[in-house]
Amino acid sequence: MYSKDGNSYFIVDGHVHIWDGRQSNLKNVHGKQFIDCFYDYHRNLSPEEEVWDYDTYTYYGGERLMRDLFADGYVDHAIFQATLLSDFYVNDFGQTEEAFGLAQRHPDKLTYNHAYDPRNGESGLEQLRCDAERMNLQGVKLYTAEWHGDSRGYKLDDHWSRRYLEECIALGIRNIHVHKGPTIRPLDRDAFDVADIDKVATDYLELNFIVEHCGLPRLEDFCWIATQESNVYGGLAVAIPFIHTRPRYFAQVIGELLYWIGEDKILFASDYALWTPRWLIEKFVDFQIPEDMTEYAPITVEQKQKILGLNAATLYDIEVPAHLQLPTPGQDTVEVAAGAKEAVPL
Repeated sequence: MYSKDGNSYFIVDGHVHIWDGRQSNLKNVHGKQFIDCFYDYHRNLSPEEEVWDYDTYTYYGGERLMRDLFADGYVDHAIFQATLLSDFYVNDFGQTEEAFGLAQRHPDKLTYNHAYDPRNGESGLEQLRCDAERMNLQGVKLYTAEWHGDSRGYKLDDHWSRRYLEECIALGIRNIHVHKGPTIRPLDRDAFDVADIDKVATDYLELNFIVEHCGLPRLEDFCWIATQESNVYGGLAVAIPFIHTRPRYFAQVIGELLYWIGEDKILFASDYALWTPRWLIEKFVDFQIPEDMTEYAPITVEQKQKILGLNAATLYDIEVPAHLQLPTPGQDTVEVAAGAKEAVPL
């Protein structure tokens, strides 16, 4: 929880990782290119005092994650988003078993989302069934630009991808997180195009499609899709660090998202350990649209409360303490004993 100026915020970090980019885990030069690109994002978009040394960044482990998120970072709950990149790393990039084990030990603080690749066909479907049962999956994370043999990406509306989405429905996996954001070397930019979101969101209304990185640099395309698809959400990972280096650009991004898709469909995410959540949360709570950017309305405290955690809590049925909830429509608050507040019907 984070509190400032008399307002409190329930924090759900919707996108965190444990990864291993050390030399010992590199399968080829592309693994080195990928972790180096990650480190460039971290170094160039973070405040100087928040920059890690390279060796720590390549592998930091679960103990540090728990400290950076929950002891120092104000986070109440976090969601692991698995990234495999099996063609680049010996034991995958995301350390899935370590992350899953940590979530099992701290179910009140961590939710684990696994990953799949529809190009694995029938054998991958069977693996998805096993993973869903063992891991009690509520969500998955997809990388449509991931390399797979001779393939350098796939579309969500491909035949096999549709088979997997249909299996997710059957298995009760409702939250489909998809990387649709900036290119990460050596992956191909066009393989992250957002157009396929439009098709599957229409066809699979039982699923929620959380577009990680809100489609950047295709923000306009994403907004036009998400405004007409009730089951499409925008994740702020990678977008929110611009609050430090390019605050007017961030004002444009968040202003467009609020205008087009609204406060109920935007999710905070640090993309840890690309960035640590503490400074992002502090800066977002303090942030306001510049007065001369009159095309955007000021951001309210309630909007920030929803974005920082309440929206993700709704998608994942995460329990929010009563004093951190917002009144539901048709309710107001009254003062009760000991100065607490309680929602009652009008």
